[in-house]
Amino acid sequence: MSDRAGIFAGDDPFEIARRWLTEAEASEPNDPNAIALSTVDVDGMPNVRMVLLKDIEDDAFVFYTNYNSRKGEEIQSAGKAAFVLHWKSLRRQIRVRGTVTREEGEKADAYYASRSLKSRLGAWASQQSQPLASRTELMAEVAKLTPKLGTNPPRPEFWGGFRIHPTEIEFWADGAFRLHDRFRWEKVSEKEDWKINRLHP
Repeated sequence: MSDRAGIFAGDDPFEIARRWLTEAEASEPNDPNAIALSTVDVDGMPNVRMVLLKDIEDDAFVFYTNYNSRKGEEIQSAGKAAFVLHWKSLRRQIRVRGTVTREEGEKADAYYASRSLKSRLGAWASQQSQPLASRTELMAEVAKLTPKLGTNPPRPEFWGGFRIHPTEIEFWADGAFRLHDRFRWEKVSEKEDWKINRLHP
């Protein structure tokens, strides 16, 4: 597109996303990598929650969670998810929709190992999304697991990454008088090139 310049310039949407995230890291006061992740249950009822985006790869966006959590179960059932990154300081956002695969190999192990010990033990102790009688009960479980797992606990088999492979990415930037700039990148399959369209605000 002839007018896709400035902050929208580039032929690789993942590189544009990384560039925007880097800018946000210098201006957002908290968690510039926070995404609002949307899933649907088996009845088609939507759910949305905030999680932290941990990597922008060459063809996917990656975050980590408990596979047995509600979001984990919904993602694995539908095989699809969507999210939005929004930065108030930059007045920009990125919307992504796509298919999802699990990341449960070396990258998941490496990210798990990089977390604080308490966070790693917490991943073992929490039956995420399940009813909990009290915080005391949760802390007691952490205390019970601490001597058992030691100072270098392995990654639980029920905890790992999800990799979202986009079929659609939209870059949005605020414009004067609500005449915003929007560019949508679309592809039906990985073999196809991206189709890029400017959208009405």
